[in-house]
Amino acid sequence: MIHLKDFWRTIRRTLTVFILGTTVAVFTCQAINPPFVIKHLGDGQSIVQIDEQKKFLLLPVEEASPEAKLYMIADNDVVRSMNVRLAVNKVDYFVPVDLTGFDNKHLSFNFQLIPDSALCWEEMKLSDEFDVSNREKYRPVYHFSPAYGWMNDPNGMFYKDGVYHLFYQHNPYGSMWGNMHWGHATSTDLVTWEHHGDAISPDALGTIFSGSCVVDKDNTAGFGAGAVIAFYTSASDRQVQSMAYSLDNGKTFKKYARNPILTSTQRDFRDPKVIWHEDTKKWIMVLAVGQEMEIYSSADLKSWTLESKFGEGQGAHGGVWECPDLLELPVEGTELKKWVLVCNLNPGGPFGGSATQYFVGTFDGKRFVNESPAVTKWMDWGKDHYATVTWSNAPAGRAIALAWMSNWQYANDVPTRQYRSANSVPRDLSLYTSEGETYVKVTPSPELLKLRDKGSKKRAFKVDRTYNLDKLLNDNSGTYEIEMTIKNKDADVIGFQLFNSKGEEVEMYYNLAEKTFTMDRTESGEVSFSKDFPAVTVAPVEGGNEMKLRLFVDKSSIEAFGNDGRFAMTNLVFPSEPYNRISFYAKGGSCNVTSFTVYKLGLK
Repeated sequence: MIHLKDFWRTIRRTLTVFILGTTVAVFTCQAINPPFVIKHLGDGQSIVQIDEQKKFLLLPVEEASPEAKLYMIADNDVVRSMNVRLAVNKVDYFVPVDLTGFDNKHLSFNFQLIPDSALCWEEMKLSDEFDVSNREKYRPVYHFSPAYGWMNDPNGMFYKDGVYHLFYQHNPYGSMWGNMHWGHATSTDLVTWEHHGDAISPDALGTIFSGSCVVDKDNTAGFGAGAVIAFYTSASDRQVQSMAYSLDNGKTFKKYARNPILTSTQRDFRDPKVIWHEDTKKWIMVLAVGQEMEIYSSADLKSWTLESKFGEGQGAHGGVWECPDLLELPVEGTELKKWVLVCNLNPGGPFGGSATQYFVGTFDGKRFVNESPAVTKWMDWGKDHYATVTWSNAPAGRAIALAWMSNWQYANDVPTRQYRSANSVPRDLSLYTSEGETYVKVTPSPELLKLRDKGSKKRAFKVDRTYNLDKLLNDNSGTYEIEMTIKNKDADVIGFQLFNSKGEEVEMYYNLAEKTFTMDRTESGEVSFSKDFPAVTVAPVEGGNEMKLRLFVDKSSIEAFGNDGRFAMTNLVFPSEPYNRISFYAKGGSCNVTSFTVYKLGLK
C-alpha cells in the first residue's frame, strides 16, 4: 500500500526506469488536475501557480535553512511578500499563508533563493485548515503565548468596553524573528485570551514594528469619537512613524492615507508610545531614538511638535533604548503622584542582554526631569523581562504592565518550535519610597487570583525537610503559585530548591548579610541551547526579619515577587519534567517558614 503523501511525492519526481541496471527512459510525471503547478526557472527561482481554491498554502519550514523570499501575486500584482526558512533537508513544522479574500483572482507565488532540489517542493500543500492545537510541552498554561509563530514585544494594548486588547510583534511565517505584523488577542479578565489573527500587516513603508494605541474619546483626530488609533513604526531601510485607526473597537484597522506622520535621519527611531496629558490638553508621544527618548506633542494626533529630549547622562546605556512608556503613578502612603519614564534597553541589562529600566521624576507636558540622575533603577531583576509597557485607558486608573518574557541573547534559540515566546503575568504598578528614593512596586495583578484552585494547601514548613508538591496539589502539571512568609532568627542565608526526579533544580535564597535575593537556574533543565542561558540573577532587598515571597511557576518560567512587589525577578526554565519537590535550608543560624501556601493554577 502506498500512502497518499508518498503518491504525490512520487508523481512529482522525475522517474527513471531501469532494466537490468541499464537506464532505458527518463521522463517526468505530472498529476491529473494538480492543486498547484511548480515551475523552476533556474538560479534558485521558481513559480508556484495555485489551481485549486483553498484557505491556506501550507509551507514547510526548516529553521536551519536560510531565508527564502516569497512574493504572493494576484492577477499579476504583488499583494504580499514574506521571508520564510523553507525546508531544504527536513521539515520542522508548517506555517500557513492565508489565501482568502482573493476570489476570482489567479494566485501564484514567486519563490527566490531556494534550490530546485529542496524538500519544500514535495511537502508544501493546500488546505482549508491549519492545526494550531498545542504540540509543545513547554507551552505555558496561564501566560499568553501566540497560537503559532514568533512573538516578541507587546504592542498597542488598550482597554475599552470591558475588553483588554493585546497586540504583539508576530511572525506568522515562522517561529524565529521576521516579517513583523501586529498579532491580536483579547481578554475580559487578563488571564483567558482569544486569538484574532493579525491586525496590522506590512506595506510599502515596511514591516510593522512596536507601538501603542489610544482611545480618541473626543474625536481629536477626526476619525470619530471613540475611535481606536494605533501608532507604530514602519521599518524598512529607514524607520518612520505611521498610524492606523479602527472604528470597530480594534477588530480591523485602516491605515492613515498620509503616512508616515513622523520621520527622522536617525536609524534607530521607533516604538511610539502615545498618552493624553490632561494638564496641557495635548497628546504626548515618546519615541526611542538611539540611546535617548524624544518627546513630542500634538492636538490632533497627526501633526507632531518636538518638545524635548531625555537620556544623556541618565541610567544605563549598554545598548539601544527601546519601547518607552510614560505614566503617572501614586506614591504609596501619600497623596502624591510622580511620573515614571520606562525605558527598555538591549543589550545592557544587569545580567546581560535585555532588561527594563525606569526613571522617576516630573513631567510638565514638554520635559521629563529625572529626580535621581545618579541611580539606575531596574523594574525586574531576572533575565527574561523586556519590552515592558502598560495598557492604555485601563479601568479605575490602574497601571497594568506586561512584558515579553525572553531575552535577545537567546530568544530565537529556546527549545520550542510551534511557537516562540510568552508574556509575563500582568502586573499592577505603583510607587513606594525607601531611604529617600522612590521606586516602582510591581504587584501581580489581582485577576490572577482567579487561577487558584480551591483545593490548594496551606501549612507551616520546617527547614531541612523536603516536601512533595504533587501530594500537596494532587496534581503533576507543574503549574502553581507559592506564597510563603519566612521569619529569620539568626541565619545568614535562607533558601530553598525547586527540583524534580531528574536532578534538575532552581535554587533561590536570601543572603541576609548582603541583603540580596538570588535565583540560580544553571541546573534548571535544558540550558545547552545558549551559553548565556545558565545564569544566576540577583536582586537587592530591604532588611528585616520577615520576608514575603510569591512564586508563579508555569511550564517554562518562574516569576518571583518579594515583599509585596518591592522586587521582581523573571526567568525562563526548561525542565524535562515539572519541579515537584521543594526543600528548605538555613545557613549560619535558624529560621521559620511560618506560612506556606501552594496553589494549583490553571484556566477554568
